[in-house]
Amino acid sequence: MNDLPLADLDAFAAVARERSFRTAARKRGVSASALSEALRRLEARLGVRLLNRTTRSVTATEAGMRLLERLSPALGEIAGALDQAASERDKPAGTLRLNVPTIVARVILPPIIGRFLKAHPAISLEVVAEDGFIDVLAAGFDAGVRYEERLEKDMIAIPIGPRVQRYVTAAAPDYLAKHGEPQHPRDLLEHATIRHRFQNGIALAWEFGEGAAAITVAPPATVLANAIDLEISAAVGGLGVIRSFEEFLLPEIKAGRLVPVLEAWVTSFPGPFLYYAGRRHLPAPLRAFVDFLKAEQRHSERYGMFP
Repeated sequence: MNDLPLADLDAFAAVARERSFRTAARKRGVSASALSEALRRLEARLGVRLLNRTTRSVTATEAGMRLLERLSPALGEIAGALDQAASERDKPAGTLRLNVPTIVARVILPPIIGRFLKAHPAISLEVVAEDGFIDVLAAGFDAGVRYEERLEKDMIAIPIGPRVQRYVTAAAPDYLAKHGEPQHPRDLLEHATIRHRFQNGIALAWEFGEGAAAITVAPPATVLANAIDLEISAAVGGLGVIRSFEEFLLPEIKAGRLVPVLEAWVTSFPGPFLYYAGRRHLPAPLRAFVDFLKAEQRHSERYGMFP
């Protein structure tokens, strides 16, 4: 068994994680038939079925699940070691895979990755934006971006983007003309509201203020969605009061399509962090990105770029 081809093991892990030959093949830049042949060779050598295949699905057998569980860390270490070796070249190369919240993908990451990729043209970037909370390493990402309360234990975290962000509350002028302006967060219980629901099904209550003075309300939602564009459109259309990241609402506020309310109750909170496992050998693209962020942070602290 010592001469099992590493490429076949890697092919099995890719298909098992994606539960699809076609998806795994597309991400790896090979044909689905090549992956199928690799699985055939591996199963023949081991004398055990690793994947159950039908025309509709691909799932790991019990033996396949056990192998994947033991194999994934080893393949990760091998990939990290190879990337570390590659990083000794003048220009790091490879793919950086990030999992980030929607707010980060839309307003924080774009200028950062623009500067980063110009500085490192041999690196490519894969970004998945979602507001759910997953194990980024188990899902095949190099790192994730999260806010402080969502950081996983035993991970290294460094700041990315502004160090302070804010939640603001707003409504359309027509809505306020018809229903009046709330003067206190508890007034929202008598208003129509537009609320956000995360991918795990949770719609968080709205928290105003900080510390002992904080007030939490869970007003009834006229619109409940997990799509911020829809939520903003509903607010602009006069369907209710919205509360969200200031960066999301500011363009509509500047255009006069939304009006800030409860401005005395604007809530500030720490900006996001890039977090990753403290492995001895970071993949070269991730190492380059970490070094880039640290350099940008030093520059921002020196010149006051971020609040």
